[in-house]
Amino acid sequence: MTVTETAAELTRTREPFVQATVVRAQKPTSAHAGDTALVRADGTIAGFVGGTCAEASVREYGLMTLSTNQPLLLRIVPGEVAGPAEEGAVTVANPCLSGGAVEIFLEPRVPAPRVLVVGDSPVAEALAELGRPLGFDVDLVAGEQAQPQAGDAALVVASHGRGEEPALTAALRLGVPYVGLVASRIRGAGVLAALDVPDDQRSRVHSPAGLDIGGRTAAEIALSILAELVAERRAAERHAPAAPEPASARDPVCGMTVAAVATSPHVTVDGITTWFCCEGCRKAFEKTPARYATAS
Repeated sequence: MTVTETAAELTRTREPFVQATVVRAQKPTSAHAGDTALVRADGTIAGFVGGTCAEASVREYGLMTLSTNQPLLLRIVPGEVAGPAEEGAVTVANPCLSGGAVEIFLEPRVPAPRVLVVGDSPVAEALAELGRPLGFDVDLVAGEQAQPQAGDAALVVASHGRGEEPALTAALRLGVPYVGLVASRIRGAGVLAALDVPDDQRSRVHSPAGLDIGGRTAAEIALSILAELVAERRAAERHAPAAPEPASARDPVCGMTVAAVATSPHVTVDGITTWFCCEGCRKAFEKTPARYATAS
């Protein structure tokens, strides 16, 4: 499977990855401008952006950009790093390079938040039409076909009585952050009372869904729901703890920092795991581990 085909498949299955593209290469590096690779969430690399030593830096900083969801220009140089750090760019010294420098643009590809909209009503259709330009992956389904997932950003039921209770119950049990019901206050109260969930989960349902903006048309009601969803997501982001940086370690043989993940070369001795940039460093360590004990 080509890199392009792999990227398409990961996008289809909503698996996050980083696209790494060589934008500049100096001889005698083995990479060329335009070379591309993908870094998956477990550190697996598909494609080519240089040898194994360059891959070690791409893996480390690729996982970092995936955790921050911010693109980064990675410069890999064979000698010492010169000059101050720049916003949006990082320069790393790679003693394993055969010479030359390479610049690689790391672009995270994180799936858009999925919003499951249940129903074929005008409000449901308006939610799909307005939600996609806002960056949501809106999945519009009939009531009996609704299958909420734990990773969904929201579930909105706008089916006017068709398949409401199963969809709402499933979303609440899965912990979907935003759950909304398009219904009058009286009918909505009846639907919520019939849900087979604890009261604390039942109270999470927004019914009637949406901010009170006096909306009358289907588009205005959809707008109020999406505004409420955006407001809740931003509030949750403000109070969420900062994402931890991916674990890294120092290769005791060459001194490089590398991602401490299973896809990086490593060896465990007496319960202590040591990580390496490439198989060459791992084999050198295994040959004379005492030599690198202090550095490790």
